[in-house]
Amino acid sequence: MLWRHIIAGFSASLIGIGLARFAYTPLIPSLIKAHWFSADGVVYLGAANLAGYLIGAMIGRPLAARLTNVGILRGMKILVTVAFLGCAFPLSLGWFFVWRLLSGVAGGAIMVLVAATVLPHMPDHRRGIASGAIFLGIGVGIAASGTLVPFLLEFGLRTTWIGLAVLSAVLTILSWTWWPRGKPLPNVRAPAPSKEHDTGSDRPRVELLYIVYALTAVGLVAPMVFLVDFVARGLNAGEKMGSFFWVIYGLGAMLGPPAYGYVTDRLGAAKAVRLLLALQALALVGLAMTQNLVVLGIFTFIVGSFPPGIVPMTLGWIREIHPNDAARQNIVWSRATIVFAAFQALAGYGYSAVFSHSGGNYALLFEISAAAIVFAFLPDMLIPLLRSRRAAAIR
Repeated sequence: MLWRHIIAGFSASLIGIGLARFAYTPLIPSLIKAHWFSADGVVYLGAANLAGYLIGAMIGRPLAARLTNVGILRGMKILVTVAFLGCAFPLSLGWFFVWRLLSGVAGGAIMVLVAATVLPHMPDHRRGIASGAIFLGIGVGIAASGTLVPFLLEFGLRTTWIGLAVLSAVLTILSWTWWPRGKPLPNVRAPAPSKEHDTGSDRPRVELLYIVYALTAVGLVAPMVFLVDFVARGLNAGEKMGSFFWVIYGLGAMLGPPAYGYVTDRLGAAKAVRLLLALQALALVGLAMTQNLVVLGIFTFIVGSFPPGIVPMTLGWIREIHPNDAARQNIVWSRATIVFAAFQALAGYGYSAVFSHSGGNYALLFEISAAAIVFAFLPDMLIPLLRSRRAAAIR
């Protein structure tokens, strides 16, 4: 039965994030070419999903408190399916914006709730593997969008959106009854009573996590939104090559959760985050500096591994900070997701403005992304320094 719970969570992350957000990226060149919307309009519509993600992250837990986690997760899957159908009919920019926004709401709610719904029903020794498997759905969704979308585009844009809706509906129906029921397993520690505020000793570590996660969000947005368009139109390599690079990005995304989970187990979450931030900064600089397709493919693979890979790493980091308090872990994770979503949405519109005012300068976007990842190191270095100075002053 446990594998069914994992598949239910896997399908939720695949539908709500892997497809609802990332299937839009390989569609950008076709949306512009078919004159559904202008280039600037298409980019701003991509940012609408990020704004919706923030809303979903904020309302996910309150809605679940009124209803149930499983009920909200099922509803969000349905919402994504309906949003795909709505996007098949570009009646106006506002109409399309609403459906992209709602698909983002579903993704944000799913991100907040899916791990908290499934993991308490897993044996302790399988929770790390289960977490990676759940969020592997993001990478599979990215890879699937890179292969499925080009195939469906042969039949037209409307058919593509309808095809995504059908796939979402099928996955929703198949996993409908596979969500956990009843109480968590006996060998999972009961959550300790939680407080709405972190204890003084843990607060600096939690605040550091929020800062790093926020800056990571800023660094991930540019390749997430612009990579395919960069290859297809920026390098004049065509839509098929752009879709091929999105598959490479997706393959990296599939590798991210298990590979980063392994590194986290070996080094600890906090150290693993630092190491992989450095790797991501180098890869983003590479995207900005090269136009060689082979080298670009290598950097794309590395960059693609991070969006889904950072999720189980951050969950592991939270467990290191609050090792015996599941309720506190859920609260911190919910807040971290809101912080991530807020900075992701702001970055989405910020990058859109930069793209518009720079005349489509893709390299500048990737350079800004790399800078954001580099800045994520600064709090990690400054906070210990400030602590040592305070301790010296007290003495």
